[in-house]
Formats: sequence, C-alpha cells, structure tokens
Amino acid sequence: MNIIWLGHGSFRIEVADQILLIDPWLNGNPMLSEDQHAAAIAGATHILVTHGHFDHTTDIVEISKRTGAPVSGMYELAMALHTQGAVEGAAFNMGGTIALGEAVSASMVPACHSSSMEIDGTRRAMGRECGFVLRGDDHCVYISGDTGLMADMAWIAEYYAPDIGILSAGGHYTMDMEMAAFAARTYFDFKTVIPCHYRTFPALAQDASALAAGVPDGCRVIEPEVMRPIAL
Repeated sequence: MNIIWLGHGSFRIEVADQILLIDPWLNGNPMLSEDQHAAAIAGATHILVTHGHFDHTTDIVEISKRTGAPVSGMYELAMALHTQGAVEGAAFNMGGTIALGEAVSASMVPACHSSSMEIDGTRRAMGRECGFVLRGDDHCVYISGDTGLMADMAWIAEYYAPDIGILSAGGHYTMDMEMAAFAARTYFDFKTVIPCHYRTFPALAQDASALAAGVPDGCRVIEPEVMRPIAL
C-alpha cells in the first residue's frame, strides 16, 4: 500500500488493484503545484468524497470525467456530483460498505463537521459529513475526514480495529493535534498515524509535533510530504 498526500485533506492511495483518490483538490490547493496535477490523478480507479466543502469537491467532476473514475460518497452529495457529470459510483450512507475492485472495500463511518456545496449560486446541504474505513493489502485504514473529536471513534475502533489512521488535525475547522493524539491513545490502537488538513493556511497547525508527543508507545506519526509515497 502506498499512501500519497496531495496536500490538505487530499490523498492518493494505491492499494491492491485500486488507485483511490480521497477528496482530490487540485485547483487552488496551495500545497500542490500545477505541474503535479497530472501525476496526482493518473490511473485513478475510484474517487471517494467525505463532504461537500470546496476544498474537497471543487475538482471532482472534472477529475472523474478525465480519468473515468466513478465517484462514491454520502447519498445526497454523490447524487449531486453525478448530476453534474461525475461518473456514477455508489451513493450510499452510514454503515454501508462498497467493494472497490476485487480486493478492496470502503465502509462509511460518521464524522462530526458540516457538509454543503454551492450549486447554481445557492449553497445547499449535502447530507451528512463522513469518514471511511478502507480494507486491503492486509491493512485497515481509518480516514477520519474533516471531524472534531467524537465518541463514535470508540465503536469505530472496536468494530474495525484499524491499524492506520489518517486524521484531520490542523485545528480551527477540525480536531487539533492534541485532540488527534487524544483520539489515538484513548480509542484506537494504531500502528501508524498520518496527519492531514494542516499546513495549508496560516490558521491551521504547521507541524505535527504535538501529535507525535501525545500518541502512545508503539504508534509512529509520519508527517507526509506532498507526492511522496508512504509505503506501508
């Protein structure tokens, strides 16, 4: 498995027979240069979207059209993106699990945030925000999506037992580094934690030192670098 940060809350995950894009944000993403865009989305087989905010959905329809990758996510949001021209994937909901290729699955789990998208000049609610649990290549990955600290993390940890956590941790809009560390040591038994949704803007945390200091022994924190694969 290769986990590749595209900056902010965007990831490219190469797992088994799939190349997954999670909330891919290209245009306007200050961490991803234009000359990296093509490589970021090359060969994509599926797109997963956690919620409707611009920094997670701006480019999804165009990327889906360019790559042929279907888009899956919360029912209302996925349906809106499909209507706009994205290749149709699964419009599903909390507790649902979808197959991605022959050896990968994605389960939708709760997050605590908000979700809206501007359509024809009007901001509309897009169902609920969410996270995902991915299983493949003998790993279980919890992708928190944009979220605050929440008690639902307890059952997510117990039920799915993820060994890898991709946690929004920049603060202001999501958990901060101390909260993400609290989640890691209180609810989960991660072997690896990768922070995201940080360093993008001045209002967000610029490093993950507080996260690294707060996770339990046996859990390593890897600060990602844009377009540099983390092999797990």
